Amino acid sequence: MQSKDLADPFAGPPLDPVEIEVFRNLFTALAEEMGAALRRAAFSPNIKERRDYSCALFSPGATPVAQGDHMPVHLGAMPMSVSAALAALGRLQPGDVAILNDPFEGGTHLPDITLVAPVFLEDTGDLLGYVAARAHHSDVGGMTPGSMPLAEEIFQEGLRIPPVLLHRAGKRVQEVWTILLANVRTPREREGDLNAQLGALHTGATRLREIAEQRGLHRTLQAQEALIAYGDRLFRTGVTRIPDGRLAAEDHLEGDGFSDDPIPVRVRITVSGDRIRVDFSGSAPQTRGGVNAVGAITASATRYVLRCVVEDLLGTPLPAGGGSMEGVELILPSGSVVNARPPAAVAAGNVETSQRITDVLFQALAKALPGRIPGLSQGTMNNTAAGGVDPRTGQPFTYYETVGGGMGGGPDGPGLSGVHSHMSNTMNTPVEALEHAYPFRVVRYSIRRGSGGAGMNPGGDGLRRDLEFLTPTHVTILSERRSAGPPGHGGGESGAPGENLLIRGQEATPLPGKVTFRADAGDMLSIRSPGGGGWGRPPTQ
Repeated sequence: MQSKDLADPFAGPPLDPVEIEVFRNLFTALAEEMGAALRRAAFSPNIKERRDYSCALFSPGATPVAQGDHMPVHLGAMPMSVSAALAALGRLQPGDVAILNDPFEGGTHLPDITLVAPVFLEDTGDLLGYVAARAHHSDVGGMTPGSMPLAEEIFQEGLRIPPVLLHRAGKRVQEVWTILLANVRTPREREGDLNAQLGALHTGATRLREIAEQRGLHRTLQAQEALIAYGDRLFRTGVTRIPDGRLAAEDHLEGDGFSDDPIPVRVRITVSGDRIRVDFSGSAPQTRGGVNAVGAITASATRYVLRCVVEDLLGTPLPAGGGSMEGVELILPSGSVVNARPPAAVAAGNVETSQRITDVLFQALAKALPGRIPGLSQGTMNNTAAGGVDPRTGQPFTYYETVGGGMGGGPDGPGLSGVHSHMSNTMNTPVEALEHAYPFRVVRYSIRRGSGGAGMNPGGDGLRRDLEFLTPTHVTILSERRSAGPPGHGGGESGAPGENLLIRGQEATPLPGKVTFRADAGDMLSIRSPGGGGWGRPPTQ
């Protein structure tokens, strides 16, 4: 999408392929360096160790140009955050920084706070683009520590921030800062992580100005638009390699935390030439509990799946921004579990429903591309949030972590074991860092051998992680694939379902997939994540 006000700078010779590739790598390195700066400066283990953040560069027209190798669920939704900030605040001025987390105005769920800043060339005042940094904060208030509660409305989930200015003309808007820190359990940690995000924006802005100063304003703007157009051409070419026709699939969520009734997610895909229509009509209405996904989440999951398939068919990656994907028509029924309306609770929509949307899209596309789509991966992030008072300091603590599991086996080989997959791309918190930061003891951390589905190429195995609480702790779990494991493809068998157990003394009590409870000192939580589905028929014994 070319912005009208940038038409004039594109006069002159077009960029040749070599120059475009140079810019492609410069812009990608900019986004990666933003992420490195954020990680180094962050306070919380969730950002510093798990790397639960994402950074990106956008054109002056607010289209993605480059993204770091960060979180797919963040990156696919971040364009909506940038657009929402510009729609609410108008043209951002030099030194402005917008902040937001409102899922109904460009956000995903409340712990994901996004900062957006414009970048201007200092000598001329020309707009070069926008830099954005999103990070999952381990507490933003709400009814339970970690801000991932079993809630019935968004007001219970934490502080909701519409697009507002955190910095105006280079100066902090102190009232916004004060309100934010007054509504969280761990203000010092939140302040440190927000400052780290600001540092990431500064890094990205500095690098973009350097690129423009070294290579010229017009060439830099022209390169952004050329990369977006190149991404769109590649994407359309990839779509033509999917056979024309109609595809459909259905999967379900295992309840919303208040009911165990299955919650269907349905999709119909129509492929016609270089265009693709993705229709989620028929999916369940939005639910009482927080498994509701906002439209940005469903768009993000769709973008991720289509990009995976297209890159596999082409045998080459799209530019880091992925293009505008203007050839995709997305139909999201309002008021459904894939496009919830306020005041729906949405905390699990970002982390669990996004994975199910991914699964159902892959299942549909497998019908058109037999032999190319892997078995389904674990299909959950196994979210664990906890908090209380740390007896070592007398101060509140909040902990949040997702747990890896089995990746689906595929045509190229078996699935990986104990990894985050699809919409999650985080790492684990190392045992040493976890025990240093929190009043926990890691009693066991191991692979669940044999939990991957059998197949010509078997699915990867899940993990087992046992945490002992050393102080009374309020715990929330949001997980899926506890009733049935992820299916395989091409005759491959399903992976083993996950399990959640509370261990008190010698007694182990099974826990639901979505639950909140208070643990005593000495209690142990055992998270056992699903294995991945197998691919191809298992060899005969």
